[in-house]
Amino acid sequence: EVQLVESGGGLVQAGGSLRLSCAASGFAFDDYSIGWFRQAPGKEREGVSCISNSDGSTYYAHSVAGRFTLSSDNAKSTVYLQMNSLKPEDTAVYYCAASSRITDAQAMGVISLIPAWYDNWGQGTQVTVSS
Repeated sequence: EVQLVESGGGLVQAGGSLRLSCAASGFAFDDYSIGWFRQAPGKEREGVSCISNSDGSTYYAHSVAGRFTLSSDNAKSTVYLQMNSLKPEDTAVYYCAASSRITDAQAMGVISLIPAWYDNWGQGTQVTVSS
C-alpha cells in the first residue's frame, strides 16, 4: 500500500523557518518524483516544488524559489522541504504527492507542479505564518 505521511507543520512568525517531511512507503521511492503542493482556504491547490529521486533534479514555483529548498534521503524514503523567510501568504495546508510519470523535474518544469500528474497523496500538514 502506497503511503505518504507529512509532518513538520506548525505556527511560525513571518521571516521564520519550518522544515516539512514527507515519509514514503509502499513503492519504489528511487523511481518516483515527489511534489509539494499547498492549498489555502478558498483557493485552488497550488504546486510548490518537485524533486525527482532518480537524479535529484528539482523545480520550484516562482513564488517560493530562493526561499524553499527540497532535499531527499533515499535511504529513508523521505523528502524534506526547508522553508525559509516565510510570509503570511505561505499559510496553507501542505501536501506531498508521488508521481511515476514525472521523470525529470527540472526538464519538465511547470508540468511537475500540476496535480493531475500525481497519483498518490498524503493527508497534509498545516502551516500558519503570522504577521
